[in-house]
Amino acid sequence: MSNNDKDQPDLSDLGASLPAVAAALSAEDRAGLVNALKNKLQNLAGQHSDVLETLTPKVRKRVEVLRELQSQHDELEAKFFEERAALEAKYQKLYEPLYSKRYEIVNGVVEVEGNTNEAAMDQEDNKEEEEKGVPNFWVAAMKTNEVLAEEISERDEEALKYLKDIKWCRIDNPKGFKLEFFFDTNPFFKNSVLTKTYHMIDDDEPILEKAIGTEIEWYPGKCLTQKILKKKPKKGSKNAKPIMKTENCESFFNFFNPPQVPEDDDDIDEDTAEELQNQMEQDYDIGSTIRDKIIPHAVSWFTGEAVQGDEFDDLEDDDEDGDEDEDEEDDDEDDEDDEDEDEEEIKGRKKSSGPKKSGRMQVSEGQQGERPPECKQQ
Repeated sequence: MSNNDKDQPDLSDLGASLPAVAAALSAEDRAGLVNALKNKLQNLAGQHSDVLETLTPKVRKRVEVLRELQSQHDELEAKFFEERAALEAKYQKLYEPLYSKRYEIVNGVVEVEGNTNEAAMDQEDNKEEEEKGVPNFWVAAMKTNEVLAEEISERDEEALKYLKDIKWCRIDNPKGFKLEFFFDTNPFFKNSVLTKTYHMIDDDEPILEKAIGTEIEWYPGKCLTQKILKKKPKKGSKNAKPIMKTENCESFFNFFNPPQVPEDDDDIDEDTAEELQNQMEQDYDIGSTIRDKIIPHAVSWFTGEAVQGDEFDDLEDDDEDGDEDEDEEDDDEDDEDDEDEDEEEIKGRKKSSGPKKSGRMQVSEGQQGERPPECKQQ
């Protein structure tokens, strides 16, 4: 018996093993049911068998060897992911003291060398007492980033001034990562820590399953994700008081109320599913930007130095796009030359011949996916 025969289940007695209800079906219906079940079992047994069966014995043997090589590669890759996780954990321990010192300096817990707590000049005493640490450090760093700046409204800035620190950590069950935002006591909400957790389908691929955010406990009248609209009553109305209406509004703090994925995909239509997909991609983009850019390089975003690096990356992308555009322009010119030549040939032919039409199909390369999320333990 060949290897392919071993992979395939015995379907010879499938018709006899059907439930008694199948006996009430016509012979044609029973045959169709048997064939459907056979196809289902064959798919479960291995869809690759269809491909292998189309190959000659020699080629099939070569493919089997290639599959064995792939298995060896997968084993090495698994070790790579394991060692990478250990390496990340090792360096995360080395990062932690630096992050702790950053926290202490930003929030005025300690003073840096070269600065004295004694008043050097009387006229600056009051000012120095007010400016502990680095005021507005995190909100300034976040606003410098293009992705985050679009999410932060003027109303948000006042609340984000109370942000003391941002951390992130890797989670293992389920796979993913968690962001933590630490706030000082503020007049907007009661929470001292706001979290955002991302559950990933695959830890090594940026495939988001769902995101979970903290429910913010807003103080009365301080909710930044909603605005109150006052509508004047109609003339002649008995109720002279204005009508109050609450409406959702754009705010960075909507980040903690991420889009929810319905358990049953049948509950949403195609347009709704596409909109939900876009919302989830945008939400993940914000989270990964905070994790990969803001947290490890916060001071560079605060000073604006990180923007230059981002702009340089954008220029490289633009250059690549420009090269593609030039290639397309060259192709267009070639096509125009071809059309001119075709027209000249047509003129030399009989007048009854119609003009030759030429067209080209534009094929755009898909964008490369974001790099897989690197997880570190804070």
